[in-house]
Amino acid sequence: MRHKDEVLFPYSKLKHDLVNVLVDEGYLLSAEKVSVDSKIFVSVGLKYFDGQPVIKNLERISRPGLRKYEGVKDLKEVNAGLGIYILTTNQGLMTDKKARSQNIGGEVLVRIF
Repeated sequence: MRHKDEVLFPYSKLKHDLVNVLVDEGYLLSAEKVSVDSKIFVSVGLKYFDGQPVIKNLERISRPGLRKYEGVKDLKEVNAGLGIYILTTNQGLMTDKKARSQNIGGEVLVRIF
């Protein structure tokens, strides 16, 4: 999907919350819920820097067959603090930095750099 201004994909609350975290962290331009032909989608504005995508690597960590849970003490930095983990906690979706500051752990969904 490189060099596209925006991408549409089917809506779910988890996907919408995930892209909102990425917008807050500066990896994406925008994310909004749109309706096309009575179907609900998430419209995501992609972000580029010097013609290259801002997101270099996105890796799914936890999956249905193998869930990965980390306590607050086990959360490591991604690429010396340049990337982030996104966790789902009892407080909602958040980055690893925010989870460490609130002293909570959870299920590690993705690693982004």
